[in-house]
Amino acid sequence: MFNSLSDKLGKTFDKLKGRGVLKESDIDSALREVRMALLEADVALSVVRSFIESVKKKALGENVLRSVTPGQQVVKIVHDELVNVLGGSEVSELKVSNPASVVLMLGLQGAGKTTSSAKLAVWFKKQKKKVLLASLDIYRPAAMQQLKVLGEQIEVDVLPIIFGQKPVEIAERAKSEARKNGYDILILDTAGRLHIDEELMDEVALVSKAVNPAETLLVADAMMGQDAANVAKEFNEKVGVSGIILTRMDGDSRGGAALSMRHISGSPIRFLGIGEKTDALQAFTAERLAGRILNMGDIVSLVEKASEVMDAEESERLTKRMFSGQFNLDDMLQQIRQMRKMGDIGGLMSLIPGVGKMKKALAQANVDDNMIAHQEAILLSMTKKERAEPRLLNASRKKRIASGSGTTVQEINKLLKQYQQTSSMMKKMGKKGMGGMMKALMGGDMPDMAGGSPQGGMPDLSKLQLPPNLGKGGNFPGGGGLPGLGGSNNPLGPGGGFPFGKKK
Repeated sequence: MFNSLSDKLGKTFDKLKGRGVLKESDIDSALREVRMALLEADVALSVVRSFIESVKKKALGENVLRSVTPGQQVVKIVHDELVNVLGGSEVSELKVSNPASVVLMLGLQGAGKTTSSAKLAVWFKKQKKKVLLASLDIYRPAAMQQLKVLGEQIEVDVLPIIFGQKPVEIAERAKSEARKNGYDILILDTAGRLHIDEELMDEVALVSKAVNPAETLLVADAMMGQDAANVAKEFNEKVGVSGIILTRMDGDSRGGAALSMRHISGSPIRFLGIGEKTDALQAFTAERLAGRILNMGDIVSLVEKASEVMDAEESERLTKRMFSGQFNLDDMLQQIRQMRKMGDIGGLMSLIPGVGKMKKALAQANVDDNMIAHQEAILLSMTKKERAEPRLLNASRKKRIASGSGTTVQEINKLLKQYQQTSSMMKKMGKKGMGGMMKALMGGDMPDMAGGSPQGGMPDLSKLQLPPNLGKGGNFPGGGGLPGLGGSNNPLGPGGGFPFGKKK
């Protein structure tokens, strides 16, 4: 999502950043390119017009034209305007504080209502809420059974099925059951249609009147483009929608739905569906999404994701071993496993500022989840003693490991070389103490890093020199950090990754 839009906006802003002083013609030219990029991303014409007018008005100000860094100022203006288009910086909380609060799920058939209902149940469950799921879809074959199966998978109660009942009767029974048994949240999965019709709206209105929902959430498919925003507008006008869940945000659509949704429908986006798994639901924040569109990354989401799945005590133990020189291949295996819990490497990389400019190099280097699987297979093919004492890995042992892991001796050698480089560097950093560690992490001592800032600060990832064999033979993960960017070329620190707080 947004790859094409991010690329085009990035190229446009790079041209502006190279100018010492901006002329009005420079801004006009840049905004023409921005307009075309937004239209090609399937953003609604009315939204594009409003966006461009607002940006131009602010960008032609004297403070921008004569600014010391006018290009950066224009990028900031575009970022701020994207935030406004997406709904502003305020995060609205769901109104589910009362016992047995009802969340009514609406949407067209195929948008992902049932799956989103299960994802939302998991989201509430993480907040220690007692959740009851109920299906009102008496039309789609096996719809009720699907929700029952999902409920069993996520260990959330589902209202027992009584065949022959109408949607309103099921909704009233579900609400009574929720009150009687002390549930905090009742999620009602309504039936959808292939298109908006009077029958659908009448049924939804009757259910809404019967249960008086605290929240009415519309599930819309981001792959629909502008149609998703129009569907949201019709539902909001005819039934009333308090928020939107935009699904398939991990897909390859152009992203126009997300940018058009709030402006056209008048309803705020509350959640993003970012995968097929039941925990792949993310609370929507306009600033974070705007940052991703402009290739600024989303470190906050990355840290949140890590804090949910990583064991803080284990991470702390591994960090201590790294800096004391005790780090071995068994520790590397544990780090790979922790990283795999966070999701696919492509999704993680997209959250890092500046990585978008490196994606061609990463693609050529074959940095993907198969790499992680191969490296894990190599390490698992070693004995416990071999992982603890890598010096034992002679030629015959490497042949055995290559045969057992389906790889080659060359790949094993590259992994071992990467491990040795990282282990040596982390030991040196540990000896220098916290000051030396921070200097190296922030660009002062890091070898092989073009573009590191001599004054400190995060290096420009677009200028990093990737090693020629990255990803082709196991040049990852250097004992920590992000897989595929280990060792001396890891922009986030060759062995440390992120300093996550304790897991709650």
